Amino acid sequence: MEKIKEISTNLSHSFSVSERKNIIITGVVKIESFDKEEFVIDTVQGLMNIKGENLEVIKLDTYQGNVTIKGKIDGIQYIEEEVKKESSLFNRLFK
Repeated sequence: MEKIKEISTNLSHSFSVSERKNIIITGVVKIESFDKEEFVIDTVQGLMNIKGENLEVIKLDTYQGNVTIKGKIDGIQYIEEEVKKESSLFNRLFK
């Protein structure tokens, strides 16, 4: 498990969008969740949320931390860890 942490901290993070149809993301630690309308990706710079239509993974390189996604991209947003934790169902029920 220590080697995974070492590899992920050496990654640099960037993303490139081409014609709102393709996005290449570097510095990916893991894909938290995904469907055809939303991807939540854990990067070395924090959680990244990608929204769109007909989204699908084209290329996934877990060793180098690169992901390529295609589909219509409507929005890209970084999510703060506290916001994600607060919005969990358990926390909302017992507030």
